[in-house]
Amino acid sequence: MDCSPVKTAILGGWAKHKLNSTPDPSVCVVALQVAMESAALNFVNTTLNWVTLALDAPAARAVVFGVHIGGHLFVEVLLLVVILFLLSQKSYKPPKRPLTKKEIDELCDEWVPESLTPPITEEMQSEPPVLESAAGPHAIVNGKEVVNFASANYLGFIGHEKLRDSCTFALEKYGVGSCGPRGFYGTIDVHLDCEAKIANFLGTTDSILYSYGLSTMFSAIPCFCKKGDIIVVDEGVHWGIQNGLYLSRSTIVYFKHNDMESLEKTLEKITAKNQRAKKLRRYIVVEAVYQNSGQIAPLDKIIKLKEKYRFRVLLDESNSIGVLGHSGRGLTEYCRVPIEKIDIVTASMGHALATEGGFCTGSARVIDHQRLSSSGYVFSASLPPYLASAAITAIDVLEQNPDLTSKLKENIAILWKGLSDVQGLSIASNPESPIVFLRLEKSTGSVKGDLQLLEDLANRALKEASVFVVVSKRSTVDKCPLPVGIRMFVSAAHSECDLLKACSSLKKVAGVVLKDHICA
Repeated sequence: MDCSPVKTAILGGWAKHKLNSTPDPSVCVVALQVAMESAALNFVNTTLNWVTLALDAPAARAVVFGVHIGGHLFVEVLLLVVILFLLSQKSYKPPKRPLTKKEIDELCDEWVPESLTPPITEEMQSEPPVLESAAGPHAIVNGKEVVNFASANYLGFIGHEKLRDSCTFALEKYGVGSCGPRGFYGTIDVHLDCEAKIANFLGTTDSILYSYGLSTMFSAIPCFCKKGDIIVVDEGVHWGIQNGLYLSRSTIVYFKHNDMESLEKTLEKITAKNQRAKKLRRYIVVEAVYQNSGQIAPLDKIIKLKEKYRFRVLLDESNSIGVLGHSGRGLTEYCRVPIEKIDIVTASMGHALATEGGFCTGSARVIDHQRLSSSGYVFSASLPPYLASAAITAIDVLEQNPDLTSKLKENIAILWKGLSDVQGLSIASNPESPIVFLRLEKSTGSVKGDLQLLEDLANRALKEASVFVVVSKRSTVDKCPLPVGIRMFVSAAHSECDLLKACSSLKKVAGVVLKDHICA
């Protein structure tokens, strides 16, 4: 590198300093800075000259698709050098040294485990009322006798003398539990009798019993619906069906609650735009009486759409068996639809039949498939024999007393008439539904706010009027989008006095609790 500019600048500064009569130290500093800048510029120019020479070399030129590209060889060599350099470097490894006891203690003190459960909110900490007697039309709650509208005892069979006698006889004969699943020494003759009784009552070929009401939906839906299948389901179904849909891993498509126009549009969209849909298994899942609204499904219209678009139908009759139809045979009898048109019928026996467990009924092929593939049937201990015996007796009593359903309809009509003009509340359920569902006419704008108002109303009705009603509070896993409300279960065992008392007390309490909300 040529250093003459540096020398020239320094000598020039020294000569100027000598010629000046007054010494100036800053002159040398400035001269030195100029010299350094000049040297740096000279170095950059030299480097650029070398790079230009390398890029212009004949070996570094290439023609790609008629386009001249220069310097590719230089860039490739440079990248190769960088890669070899990186590969030759040793990866960093921390020194292997065992932690001291103090370090271990400090780490343990700082560690905070992730919570297994979500944080407990204020509304989760509320204590529910405690029943101290049978959940009949009148019950003891927190030491006080109340009129009970919180239990789905539709036919008044809780505490029925014949059911008690049947359970007592079965307990003495079979004991309490079965201690085994149905396929492994858990099948008892009373189970077979109960399945035959249900099939004969509903007019199907065969039935299958489950040990728990909700496990019927948990098991039956995944048993038939697999990954890749399409399930069209009402958005208002209860959590048991929701969980069965989740376990099936099928493609779930929701339609608006009890809206047949929405259902038809959904079916049309699936079949018209998806060519593969014709080769897939397709289902429509609905409830006969919706637990989250009290609405009744229009089964006759659903069957027409099913046949038009070639879907299968799964119907949950948990709140309609023993209730709908002139003899209590459910929604098929109510809508005058042959039960053979329903592919799969499920129901819980914990409502009208006042026992426990559930069943699925239908064709022999449908039932036999569940005996081999339904997890709730194959792996769970079978239904306790005394509960199966109670279900048989409950169906016998219903067949011998068809007026029970007529009495229930009369009670529903009385309660409907009495609650039709409650201030701030409106009835959202069907006039013939055993679930009378009351909603706020004017929402607060949030589910939490609506729940608070409704719970205040229910608590005051219990404390001041001894009328026991419940709010349709949902868990964090329940994804139902329908508005919350007060759910009243009507029973054939309720007297007219009970019904009128409930109407008058709710009107009085609603006028106090909802007064400010209505005026806002």
